Amino acid sequence: MSQSYDVIVIGSGIAGLSFALKVAEAGQRVAIITKKNSAESNTNYAQGGIAAVTSQTDDVEMHVADTLDAGDGLCDEASVREILSDGAASIEELAQRGVSFTQLDDGTVSLGKEGGHSQRRILHVKDVTGKAIEDALLHGIASSANIDTFEHHFAVELITAAKLNQPGADRVLGLYALNTKTEQVETFQSRVVLLATGGIGQVYQYTTNPFIATGDGIAMAYRAGVEVRNMEFIQFHPTAFYSRDSDRFLISEAVRGEGAILRNLNGEAFMERYDERKDLAPRDIVARAIDSEMKQTGARHVWLDTRDIPLKKLHDHFPNIYDFCLKQGVALEEDMIPVVPAAHYLCGGVKTNLSGETSLAGLYACGEVACTGLHGANRLASNSLLEAVVMANRGATAVGKYLKTSHAVALELPNWVDGDVRDSDERVVLLHNWDEVKRTMWDYVGIVRSTKRLERARTRIQALEREITDYYWNFKVDESLLELRNMILVAGLVVDCALQRSESRGLHYTLDFTDKDEALADSKVRMSAS
Repeated sequence: MSQSYDVIVIGSGIAGLSFALKVAEAGQRVAIITKKNSAESNTNYAQGGIAAVTSQTDDVEMHVADTLDAGDGLCDEASVREILSDGAASIEELAQRGVSFTQLDDGTVSLGKEGGHSQRRILHVKDVTGKAIEDALLHGIASSANIDTFEHHFAVELITAAKLNQPGADRVLGLYALNTKTEQVETFQSRVVLLATGGIGQVYQYTTNPFIATGDGIAMAYRAGVEVRNMEFIQFHPTAFYSRDSDRFLISEAVRGEGAILRNLNGEAFMERYDERKDLAPRDIVARAIDSEMKQTGARHVWLDTRDIPLKKLHDHFPNIYDFCLKQGVALEEDMIPVVPAAHYLCGGVKTNLSGETSLAGLYACGEVACTGLHGANRLASNSLLEAVVMANRGATAVGKYLKTSHAVALELPNWVDGDVRDSDERVVLLHNWDEVKRTMWDYVGIVRSTKRLERARTRIQALEREITDYYWNFKVDESLLELRNMILVAGLVVDCALQRSESRGLHYTLDFTDKDEALADSKVRMSAS
């Protein structure tokens, strides 16, 4: 027997939770499926803030111009304008849900500035904005009688009409999810599924993303024949705290917005050699500059100098960062922070329109998993949280209309069948392949690329895909197997899209095509499983 809901949400970040609250308030029964605890999401790790026009000295056209400039010719201007125009209303809604944005002594909202922004427009809750938003939304979820939350459930595969050979146009019917506590695959039935699974940071050896960011939603959509685009545009955050660990603590761009300076190991401020905006240039430029400085000298990191920022401002604006650094032996008023780039954000993903609709009826996507055209070839800092809440609201409105116009079909979904498979006694294969895909992507599909490197990556990933496909069909599924299967698929999509783009633009920089090709400006490289 399957469990039936009006709407299923996969993921529990700002996009999924905002969407779930909206549709539940409209009277729909909602299931939230999340593979870890509800609070474990990329949103929870977002430090800098949320960009929106809320000041009289700013206007939407300035925000649009900054976003288009950062996107390097690949933004969809209509999408940019509509999403950013909804910014102020979305901020007000978050405030009504209990998010208390940091204020100045005079009671006005504190607005930060980050790279690529011409004005101060970043609303924040000190340097834990994402956590504050997540906590407020989770409180609303817990208070809703129309929402059931299924923690430790891993969404495995979408169930569609085409897969069941149903007549008529293809559409979503539900999904299979692995209960990681019972190790049983459960069936969920619904006419609407929202993908809000975040990004793909764990595909790379070094990332600011939590362990959950394995590209699950993109992989599920692609296997269902849904259009995926612009996967080559991976944003590397310029300033992650350097350590020998794979996961890197993010040092918010807002620190540079308050005056921190990047220096090489000789103590020289180097950004003026790369861009007239110096340390506040867009992230792709700053990340390549750091990469260049490190390769020229063989250094393992560069320095971020915060010593000229008043101590009170460091404590007031960045208490989380200050405490973390102090635990690492770095006092921000006296010492410089060792920083390196790390994989941070995917600007491509599942193609949607401005209602969050994908090319498959009943399947919606919002947040980092989706590609709306807002980010283009490079995301402007702090536009992501704004896009997530705006698109969640738009998607919820669209779902209400879809449920009224689409007819429920009395259909008993088939249960998951393991068949004649067995528990694996070769777990070392998964561990080895997990490490190999992450190293391959870091070494060959990083900040600076070349055709030869990309072709090497494709050869390795294709071999891994063959291995994991064989493994998947011969052994009982578990969380690590499912994550690795998804990681290898999305890694292949990144490589294939990168090989199709014979130019350097935004976050995609290749040594073989260092100039832009304006003929590709509107092509928006896209791939589909169908």
